[in-house]
Order: sequence, then structure tokens, then C-alpha cells
Amino acid sequence: MLVDPPHHGASPRAVAVCCHPHPLFGGSLTNKVVHTLARRCSAAGAVAVRFNFRGVGASSGTHDEGRGELEDLRRVVQWAQHEWPNLPLWLGGFSFGAWMALQAHVELAPALLITIAPPVGRWDFSAVSAPQGAWLCVQGDRDELVDAAAVAAWAATLTPHVELLRLPEADHFFHGRLHELADAIAQFLARQGYSE
Repeated sequence: MLVDPPHHGASPRAVAVCCHPHPLFGGSLTNKVVHTLARRCSAAGAVAVRFNFRGVGASSGTHDEGRGELEDLRRVVQWAQHEWPNLPLWLGGFSFGAWMALQAHVELAPALLITIAPPVGRWDFSAVSAPQGAWLCVQGDRDELVDAAAVAAWAATLTPHVELLRLPEADHFFHGRLHELADAIAQFLARQGYSE
């Protein structure tokens, strides 16, 4: 587990739990997209918590097709809320991590949600409801693993609507575009009253 404190030694304003991409395809807490997400959250005043799903790195267990990984997420959120009680929860994830965050949001009730390249079409998103809080979804238009049009079509069916940002020419891992992803996250957080 990695914990990024708020920048400049400030008192934390929120706890942000950030979920990594698919464990069977190299996903881990050190993924550069997840690192970007965590750093933007800590810059906006949150304690940003990154963790490995079961079977990744030094984590015990084996991949469980998302079932056990949801339990991993629940336990990390429970731990974080115990460590930093009474702070708003921010929940975020990239690819498989976005899928985990979207499945858990009803139970965990985050104050805000950030999903990056949610894998619409790879898993069944039909039962995912729109979060009631603020929600940013970032999708690259040239994503080779997730169909950007499918993400947009799915997002359009949700009420309340998600704030969907499509980055032109960006691929799944945002190669050469991480600065734009970071800016998009920072701007979203600033609109929620969490400026750097």
C-alpha cells in the first residue's frame, strides 16, 4: 500500500482510494495512470491511498474475477476511514479499477468518483447506476482496449449524467497525455471546491 499525504503538509480534506488496472495484465498500484490520479488527489488536499488487489506484488491471494477484488476495495476503504475518520471519501480507478469503483459506489457512497477508461463491453455494465455525487469519467478516443464510443453510449444512458471527457487521440494508457489527464482531474476537483 502507498499513501500520498496532502501536498505541503496540509491537513487532509478527504481520503481518496485509487484502484489499479487488471491484475492479470500487469496492473498494480505503481501504474502511471493510477499514480497520476493519486498525485492530483493529494495535490487537492486528500490523503491518496493506492493498494494492490489480491495476488499482486506482496498481496496474498489470487485473482478472483472481481469478486474478491471488491472485498479488497471494501477493506481498504474501511481501513482508510478508520485512519482518517469523518473525512469525505473520494473513489477512483483506471480500467479494471474503474470497474471495481463503479461496482462499489452504491455501498461506499463516495463524495466524488473519478473513473478512467472504464472497460465498458468487457464486463456487464447494465446494472451500474449513476453515482449521486460528482463524477468524472475520462476516456481516450484512440483507446485500443476500451471502445470509446461504447463508453460514451453507456454514459449517455445514465441519470444524473456523468461528466464525460474524451481526450482526442489518447490511447488506453494515455502515453504522452498524462499531463492532460492530470489537468482534467485537477480541474474537476477544483470545480468541486478542492483546488490545489
